[in-house]
Amino acid sequence: MFENTLSPPAHSDEIKHSLPTEHVLLLAMNRPKSLNAMRDSMERDLEALLNWFEEESNLWVAIITGEGQAFCSGADLRAWSALHGSIDIQARYTSSFNGFGSISRRNLSKPLIAAVNGVAFGGAMEMILNCDLVIASDNAVFALPEVKRGVVAAQGGIPRIKAAVGHQLASEMLLLGRTVTAVEAYQRFGFVNLVVPRDQLLPTAIEWARQITQNSPDAVQSTKRALIEAANHGNVEQATFAHIWSPESGRSYRGENMKEGLRAFQEKRKPLWTNPAKL
Repeated sequence: MFENTLSPPAHSDEIKHSLPTEHVLLLAMNRPKSLNAMRDSMERDLEALLNWFEEESNLWVAIITGEGQAFCSGADLRAWSALHGSIDIQARYTSSFNGFGSISRRNLSKPLIAAVNGVAFGGAMEMILNCDLVIASDNAVFALPEVKRGVVAAQGGIPRIKAAVGHQLASEMLLLGRTVTAVEAYQRFGFVNLVVPRDQLLPTAIEWARQITQNSPDAVQSTKRALIEAANHGNVEQATFAHIWSPESGRSYRGENMKEGLRAFQEKRKPLWTNPAKL
């Protein structure tokens, strides 16, 4: 067992947080009676907790899941309908730098795993598409059904799903608004890494997170930066240059963990990684 001395920011009971193993943060959306529909208060909690995760050097990987029978059913349409007409939606989306659920447009430097335990519709699907790894229970279902309600998936989901699955498969989900099973998402669309029985979902996600923490956190975060730059640049050389000169890569090249990894290899032992220096 590890000693937990971390102090998360204050938040409501709409988000549960725990530390299931060393260096790993587990966040669970907790409005099960509403299928974890996202409202402003839940989004603010996620914003605070993910900002803390980003800044806390002792946390290396996060998992996001939902309580009850749903991952997240998307936006709380009752709350959203009450706002419609009273706010400028385009201005709201433009200023929402981290996107839906504070995840769909967030450039998180640390790995984020989605453990999808049921319904993942609309904005929840946009969140998943910005996660690094997606593990789904065998009863999970996915959809971008916004067109059925006269709204648009405008929080990063459209370009991300097009990049992930190609134009035609993206159009199938976006223009038909059809629901996709976990097996389809894994076998045909390819935005799910693994499908497991419901009772194995969290144990599997925690084990994958634990495996990531066995690697150098400096190297992992530099590698994730490379993936972000690859998405940001259409040119391989531009993406490579941006990655090489990124703060994460500079820290990796100059940090103790690279030295420790090479030293451990020579001494034929497991490396003892340390927390990354703050950027």
